[in-house]
Amino acid sequence: MLAKWLHRIPLDSTFALVSLILLGRLQITYCQAGGGRIPPSDDVLQAVQDELATITDFFANDIANQFSSCIRDPKKDWNDAFNFSSDLGFVSNCILQTNGDLITRLCTKAEIKFYLNSLYSNKEITFFNPNKNCNLTSWLPGCEPGWACRIGQDQKTSPTDAADHMPSRTIDCRTCCEGFFCPHSITCMIPCPLGAYCPLSKINGSTGVCDPYNYQLPPGSLNHTCGGADIWAGIDKSREIFCPAGYYCPSTIQKISCSSGHYCRLGSTAENRCFRKSSCKPNSGNQDISLIGVLLIVVLSLLLLIIYNFSGQILTNRERRLAKSREAAAVMAREAAHARERWKAAKEIVKKQSKGLQMQLSRTFSRRKSLKQQDSLPMLGRSHESSETSTSNFPEPNKFSKIIHSTEVDTDGVEGYNLEVGGKKKKNVSEGKHRHTRTEIFKYAYGQLEKEKNVQQENKDLTFSGVVTVAIDNKIRTRPLLEISFKDLTLSLGSKRLLRSITGKLMPGRVSAVMGPSGAGKTTFLNALAGKATGCNVTGMVLINGKIAPIRSYKKIIGFVPQDDIVHGNLTVEENLWFSAHCRLSADTSQPDKVLVVERVIESLGLQAVRNSLVGTVEKRGISGGQRKRVNVGLEMVMEPSLLILDEPTSGLDSSSSQLLLRALRHEALEGVNICMVVHQPRTSEPSSSRPGLNEQSVSGDLWGSAICTLEQEPDHVSYDVSKLKDLSNRRTPGILVQYKYYLGRVTKQRLREAKAQGIDFLILGLAGICLGTIAGVNDESIGADGYTYTIIAVSLLCQIGSLKSFSLERLQYWRERESGMSSLAYFLSRDTIDHVNTVIKPIVYLLMFYFFTNPRSSIADNYVVLIALVYCVTGIGYTFAICFQSGSAQLWSALFPVVLTLLATQGSTPQLLANLCYPKWALEAFIIINAERYSGAWLITRCGILHKRRYDINHWGLCIAILFLYGVVFRIIAFISMVLLQKKTR
Repeated sequence: MLAKWLHRIPLDSTFALVSLILLGRLQITYCQAGGGRIPPSDDVLQAVQDELATITDFFANDIANQFSSCIRDPKKDWNDAFNFSSDLGFVSNCILQTNGDLITRLCTKAEIKFYLNSLYSNKEITFFNPNKNCNLTSWLPGCEPGWACRIGQDQKTSPTDAADHMPSRTIDCRTCCEGFFCPHSITCMIPCPLGAYCPLSKINGSTGVCDPYNYQLPPGSLNHTCGGADIWAGIDKSREIFCPAGYYCPSTIQKISCSSGHYCRLGSTAENRCFRKSSCKPNSGNQDISLIGVLLIVVLSLLLLIIYNFSGQILTNRERRLAKSREAAAVMAREAAHARERWKAAKEIVKKQSKGLQMQLSRTFSRRKSLKQQDSLPMLGRSHESSETSTSNFPEPNKFSKIIHSTEVDTDGVEGYNLEVGGKKKKNVSEGKHRHTRTEIFKYAYGQLEKEKNVQQENKDLTFSGVVTVAIDNKIRTRPLLEISFKDLTLSLGSKRLLRSITGKLMPGRVSAVMGPSGAGKTTFLNALAGKATGCNVTGMVLINGKIAPIRSYKKIIGFVPQDDIVHGNLTVEENLWFSAHCRLSADTSQPDKVLVVERVIESLGLQAVRNSLVGTVEKRGISGGQRKRVNVGLEMVMEPSLLILDEPTSGLDSSSSQLLLRALRHEALEGVNICMVVHQPRTSEPSSSRPGLNEQSVSGDLWGSAICTLEQEPDHVSYDVSKLKDLSNRRTPGILVQYKYYLGRVTKQRLREAKAQGIDFLILGLAGICLGTIAGVNDESIGADGYTYTIIAVSLLCQIGSLKSFSLERLQYWRERESGMSSLAYFLSRDTIDHVNTVIKPIVYLLMFYFFTNPRSSIADNYVVLIALVYCVTGIGYTFAICFQSGSAQLWSALFPVVLTLLATQGSTPQLLANLCYPKWALEAFIIINAERYSGAWLITRCGILHKRRYDINHWGLCIAILFLYGVVFRIIAFISMVLLQKKTR
């Protein structure tokens, strides 16, 4: 209602607005009288034109300054509301009806001011305050609604007269002209705006009111008849003058039925073509385009299904190609290994035979030489010549030795030998040649694995020479050795001591076992040693390679296997291992070497059969528990650590799985890795397996420590000054951008495998759009504010809850990856990037239902932009809740937060500052602005009333969108900071 917002507007400016609106664009041409066309007098036309132009020029600047909040383009809005140039018939008729004194019947500034004051002071518009012309002592027929009078000929007035100077208008009272309205208690006329229908009213015999305006005739006035329109205000108080739905009004005195195939909204000046002509019957007030929404949602669903299935097929085909290349390379490597064994056997035979031949030739050569020395001197020249001839047919001893040595050269290079494998001759490829194809990379990896198997088989029972050989071979390792010494290590939680004065040393190349009953503090000891004991007071001394340094400075080369199997259940075994290798191996590691590392871990842990199987989650079955435990260990093994700490790696495993795992750890120890593990229930086979050699009676166990100590004294491996290094681990892992790429690929695979859950989210969002679109409908009285309010609540709630799973479901995995040195920023950005897909698609899904079931006046593109900004905003809020709260609390906050903020933002009693802090306020303002711009003409007062009542500005649409995006960015920053800083507290 207009009275609810006028008190916020300066009165002089209000008068200027209405004066300009009502009179600014009026022009006069011809009039009609009787049966002939008689043009109005030139003096009359000029007088009316000058009168209206004076008002327009006088108030134009004031209107532009005071009412910019609801009128963005004054010229366009005035033109839409009061440009009668296309049909001036109602003006000509009025000039004839008033005998040319139209100007003397138009309202002045003072009368318009009085009209607006009366609208403000009376909540129920039934009559206005008494004035000079209409009061208790003087009540003229022109004071009645729909009637007007003129001023005397001797009285001169001007539109620019003082606002408190109301002229005496008491002469020649008659009904208001068609196309004008005459307010109650005011004896002047004001033109109706375009989009209004203002005919003369007629008495209703049954009700006694003047239809269609519903005012009554004054009692006792037999000569008083029904007049014209009586009021123009908001839609809620003056619906009668609006052109009814199903009709269009090209002028304020014409009402034409909407034809078939067209629809006409309330207050229309022209008919609109329907999308399908058959869907709009005659006199349709709106078109039903819900079928279009259903068809579009079906098309979108099919498109999404095709994308998901095609993407899944791509992943499947890629895995199949990798499997074929891997199997082919494995077969070639095995055949090459068998050929190598045959070559070695043949080489031994040739070696033995060549030694016998060498001895025989040596004896023959010696005997002939002795015979030559017995020859006479005359025969010396000939004998010498004969000797040269004879010896030229046999190799000399030194040359023959070289030939024999050439057969003993190691031809077991990765691809540096010529062998007949599978009937095909393999080309000799140098070790340093770059390998680009997938087959060459796998061939290299499996060739190295076969070679390592042979070496392990040869050194199965290590002797003294074997130990020395292995120790010498370790000189080419690239892993730095870490020796951990701790003295008087004590851990306290308040007044309670969890560990007391623990002293010891962990040596490289050994497997150290920490044993004890449940509750003895084994895991606590490992956490304190690894720097993971948060919230506790740790005292004592920890030395790394004999120097005091924080152990977390070496986290890039330290592997920590937690007791719980913290792996990604929606990734395969190989994908889990590959991601850890990509992000944690040195950035200088080539792709073939990465393949070798991953394949070695899969081979050593016995995971070949399940490498392409999903690990599985609680809801979805995957690999077995023992295999999952080995994957948990493999995540740390693939990064080639120098220190490997394992918390009960054998718990829950059967004896064969435990033996397999310990053999893999033994192999790591042979490479100089410092291994410390908690064993909860050791078996007789486990302690022996924890030593470098499997044979407990062998002397290799005693000699291994001496060999390692000898290696530790070499400066190339140990004596580096960590204080001069920025990164004490001396390993340069991939940067943030590279890790972001790997994270993005991983999240993409996860989301593609969660297509069913994504489809359910879209389905729920579409159903919400159908329900809210059906319930809200088209409400012109509020410019669609009710439907948009429901939209904000529904979209915020559903999208906010949907965004929780981005971070709440993988909290443990993130903590583990962060502790190992992976980038938190890359992790956060990758998940947010993938969620942008939902930010784009979810508004489409909702709008395809809501928009086509309500058919608002605003365009679907404008609504889509607002919804994108809204979804982006609430997604950031969902991130914050998911990171800062536990799962149940986060869901509760996500459900209540949008509802509470929307209620605060839509209540008129809410302080402006508090309302501006609520994001629903900006979303609702953006929705209402794009819709209000389509309400012009007769809707102008309704538009301004609603915008001023809600304290909105029609020029702030861009600001609203920017603030919604700003809220999204701010909450994402808060979420990221919380993810980094609140980790320990949350754990």
